[in-house]
Amino acid sequence: MNILLLGLVLFIGVHSVSIVNDPWRNRMASRMGEWSWKGVYALVSIAGFALIVWGYGLARQDPVVLYTPPAWLHSVAMVLLVPVFPLLLAAYLPGRIQAAARHPMLAATKLWAVAHLLANGMLADVLLFGVFLVWAVLDRISMKRRTQRPVPGIPPSRANDLMAVVGGLALYAAFVLWLHGWLIGVPLIERTWMPT
Repeated sequence: MNILLLGLVLFIGVHSVSIVNDPWRNRMASRMGEWSWKGVYALVSIAGFALIVWGYGLARQDPVVLYTPPAWLHSVAMVLLVPVFPLLLAAYLPGRIQAAARHPMLAATKLWAVAHLLANGMLADVLLFGVFLVWAVLDRISMKRRTQRPVPGIPPSRANDLMAVVGGLALYAAFVLWLHGWLIGVPLIERTWMPT
């Protein structure tokens, strides 16, 4: 559990610098140079993410049950996850979805975290998804009082919404059918049939 906690501290910590002290972040980026700051930011993020993945895997080997969700909440979670990938893509594909959601990546993070908290009741799950949910809520609140930096993306276009929806739903289907089981080790659909 300590590795998971360390990973969360590093990953969420570096992603919370602007929430806690945006002027300090801007001074450091100015002093170091924007690209140097982004390089350090990326290295700490990657290290934190790697520790989260490793620590979560270790924690799942010795699970601590906090609650057992009813089976029907798994279906609710699957429905909540449908817009997650379209919202993630909309963060980089400016269009009506991005304008309506205002901060589509944070909206996606909140939906992802809530869905997983509904479907999973182990201590590691509550730590991982609970921390991401709290971070996304605090980041969204903090954006009301700080200057927004531009998010890289392609130029705005009506086609961007279509790309976000089609691409996002394709990613969702890939995760449900295959990627979640392959990457996380937890298949979302049990395959009980055998090809003839």
